Amino acid sequence: MSLAVTGAELFGVLAVFSASLFCGAACYISLVEHPARMECGAELAATEFTPSYRRAARMQLSLALCSALSAVTAAALGSSMLWLLGGALIAAVIPFTYLMIMPLNDQLQSPSLKKQSSSTYMLLAHWGRLHAVRSAMSILACLVYYAALMLES
Repeated sequence: MSLAVTGAELFGVLAVFSASLFCGAACYISLVEHPARMECGAELAATEFTPSYRRAARMQLSLALCSALSAVTAAALGSSMLWLLGGALIAAVIPFTYLMIMPLNDQLQSPSLKKQSSSTYMLLAHWGRLHAVRSAMSILACLVYYAALMLES
């Protein structure tokens, strides 16, 4: 029995690990943090949004990039092409965020935002639905990665 690990296996593990951390954080935000934020009313939810988003964005961007690049590297080193599919899924959260979510973020972080308004609550609710899409994309990426691991074991 050999304990040697190939480069492809090492990058596969790194892809799975970083995607799993991303997925856990995204699901936590979608299932716990954002609903709790919304229960507090529009004004408090909008106030808490900016510092929470700023911290989460840095972490999740680095995890998505790490996972996607590791998956591409694993495939380039001879692993299954499923790694490319999983990498594409986790990488897709980045343009999705910039194209679909960032316009809402900009509105929610605007100094002219009337935080107690019903329109602010609607923006936050829409943000939550879009964030759930990111969570689903990361779940799919993880499932593809797990399938790649099972096929290669």
